[in-house]
Amino acid sequence: MARHFDIPVFYKSKIISGIKKARQEQDPKKKDLSPSILDFGSVRFILARHFGFCFGVENAIEIAYKTLESHPDNRIFFLSEMIHNPNVNNDLQSRGVRFIFTTDGTQIIPWNALRSDDIVVVPAFGTTVEIQEELSARDIDPYNYNTTCPFVEKVWKRSKQLGDEGFTIVLHGKAKHEETRATFSHSIQQAPTVVVFDKHEAMKLADIIREKYDHRAFFEVFGRTCSEGFDPDSHLQRLGVVNQTTMLASETREITRIIKQALIDKYGSDQINHHFADTSDTLCYATNENQNATYALIEQGADISIVVGGYNSSNTSHLVELCQRSMPTYFIKNAQEIDSKEKIKHYDLRERNMMVSDAWLPDKRPLDIILTCGASCPDAMVDEVLLRILRFFPDASGVEEVMRTEAISASN
Repeated sequence: MARHFDIPVFYKSKIISGIKKARQEQDPKKKDLSPSILDFGSVRFILARHFGFCFGVENAIEIAYKTLESHPDNRIFFLSEMIHNPNVNNDLQSRGVRFIFTTDGTQIIPWNALRSDDIVVVPAFGTTVEIQEELSARDIDPYNYNTTCPFVEKVWKRSKQLGDEGFTIVLHGKAKHEETRATFSHSIQQAPTVVVFDKHEAMKLADIIREKYDHRAFFEVFGRTCSEGFDPDSHLQRLGVVNQTTMLASETREITRIIKQALIDKYGSDQINHHFADTSDTLCYATNENQNATYALIEQGADISIVVGGYNSSNTSHLVELCQRSMPTYFIKNAQEIDSKEKIKHYDLRERNMMVSDAWLPDKRPLDIILTCGASCPDAMVDEVLLRILRFFPDASGVEEVMRTEAISASN
């Protein structure tokens, strides 16, 4: 039986949580990826089969709020943002939580400001071995209040196993992301490690494996993202690929294929099991589900898409990338970014800045809108976006009526 987490009621919602519950009852084995459609007549919202809080995020939120409730008299610090959602992090800060680091790793509260009776919570991304040791040296147990996602820890355990077996780790991720920094720190304890950002870097690494380029080419590309003392001659002979769990699973598979083929070209297919480790079991099932559901969502088609989540959220950014390949897509952090049917403020993923778009809502009727969110976004925030957009359709059917229709549909 799936575990149920104790999530604060203000993160739940009437509409989105209700749809998820109905779909779960209808399809408990999660085999049906077809989207849900909320038909309000003049506007139809198309919702992914899987989106929003994942197992790791719910686990982190439960631990975080229970820690706050259980220790009202202690100072409570988080190493950094617990998850990449500004609303969740702002709520925690409003309750007295302070962050020791920014998301890019800049320390804003010095270690000497901490006391041994302070509570320090490790975020869902995990943390580095160096920070764990720093906390322990100050008599603060880094494992007492640990919200590290179990699937991140699974990657760490697999990396250790690979290192013990003599493999080098190829880590697919964003080198500056908290999770990748944490995984890299743990991985290098057991194995030489190199971070690969995308398939283009993977192809460069593959050609280095094939000896098309020399050491200079390796260090030009990977000099800042490889472990100290990395030797391309000896450390690129036996490889295993693991990933930052919020990266596109399809891209991790492609990177894995590229690296494996390079090793086959160099050593032959009969020797590949000695030179390449199968690590497909480390892919996060929740990220994979959300991404597969997004593919089904896009296949359904729509006039525009709205993706809700933190602008520094890796998994949310990938959902935006998928949607904007097929339709106009607006990446917003909450409903307040929607000023009117004439104006919306949103994050431009390509330019990495905020922008304002005019006349963003097409005049077509009925209008089909894909609405989804990242793994760290509460259902309640998606409800707020949906209800805000509904205000621009005065002739739309009522929410109660549409929800009753959806409930009947789900039960049949």
